[in-house]
Formats: sequence, C-alpha cells, structure tokens
Amino acid sequence: MRILLVEDDESLGEGLRTALRRAAFSVDWLRDGASALAAIKDGGIDLVVLDLGLPQLDGIAVIRQARLAGADLPILVLSARERASDRTLGLDTGADDYLGKPFDMQELLARVRALLRRNAGRAEPLLRLGALALDPARLDVVWRGKSVDLSRREFALLRLLMEQRGRPISRESAQQRLYGWDEDVASNALDVHVHALRKKLDPGLIRTLRGIGYALDESVAQAPEGSV
Repeated sequence: MRILLVEDDESLGEGLRTALRRAAFSVDWLRDGASALAAIKDGGIDLVVLDLGLPQLDGIAVIRQARLAGADLPILVLSARERASDRTLGLDTGADDYLGKPFDMQELLARVRALLRRNAGRAEPLLRLGALALDPARLDVVWRGKSVDLSRREFALLRLLMEQRGRPISRESAQQRLYGWDEDVASNALDVHVHALRKKLDPGLIRTLRGIGYALDESVAQAPEGSV
C-alpha cells in the first residue's frame, strides 16, 4: 500500500516515514500543499496523511481541491489545531479522519489500517484466503497453520495480492504501490519478491499471467495440504 505523507516539519516527517515503512507501507513524503495536490491528482496513492499548516497551499485547500477533482482516496489529517471547529471544518471539507498533535504513533497506524480497510469495503481486520491469513497490525502471516517469516517488502506484496482477492494486478501497478519515489529499485526486484513468496508459501500460490501481471490462485489457497 502506498501512502502520501504531507508534513513540513522535518523531524516529525522523518519519524512518520520511518514508522509507516516499518509497518510495511510504501511512503512518499512531500513538504508543501501544492506538490501534494499534484501528486493526489496523478493517482496511484492509497491514502494521504496530511498536515494542515503547509506552505504554498494549506491542508484544507488541498482537501477541498482534491475532492473537487474527484479524488476519493482516504485522507487522514494530522494537526495541532484541536478546536472542535477545526476538526469539524476538516471533516466537512472531505477528510476521513482527524488526529490532533501530539499523537501516539500506534494509534496513527491503527487509524491508517482502519481507513484502508474501510476503503476496501472490509470489516474484518485480518485478510484471509483459504489456508492463508495475514494480520496487517501484527505484520504476521500464517500459512496452513504455521507462521511464516517474511521481509517487509514480501509482506507488502502479499498484502497487495490478498487485497485483490484473486484478481490480477499488473507489474506496473504493483511496483508503483510497493516502492516510493526516493527508492532505488532493481529491474528484477518484483520478480525476486514473488520468487521468495512462492518458496516460503507454495510454488503455485502466485500465478504469473503473461502480459498482465500476477494473481493469487484461490484453488491453491483453498486446497488441503499435499493435494496440489
């Protein structure tokens, strides 16, 4: 999942980016409202974490213009403006959630997960597909009753594939949502992660659809161990 972080405070922004990446999210960090609005309009972002007091264009204007442009992604506001009128303005302008500064980082991560879950139309916190279960909060994966140790990027890719529920995802879309703008990515990085997941889970669990991309094979996930 790809998150746009918009925060002009360097120390806070660095801490937020680190925490979000540790939670297996891809993070792009911008420091001003005008750049944020342009990035939102470009698409390919799953959620925005947005400060209100920004240079060039304040957060309220970013939300208003993004919604007028048709952007329907979740927006979580972070702001030191804690008056009820400020929260009301932010939510009524189009924000989906509002968290005052200072805040607890674990609460922020929980709110991010809740917004992504709601946006995907899910109530259940866990992602399940047959014998495969993924817990976004604990960064835990269970396959056929056994916990599987995955790298942060492998976890992020598996979460993305499970969100698709068997529908294919293109290589371009997967790469866009797994890697931030400031990350150097080898041309075969996605293939390496797919290979690792197949080795740790099941060789047939992830299908390669030539000319399209990748998808989870639900028949493999549903089948009893040893039957495929």
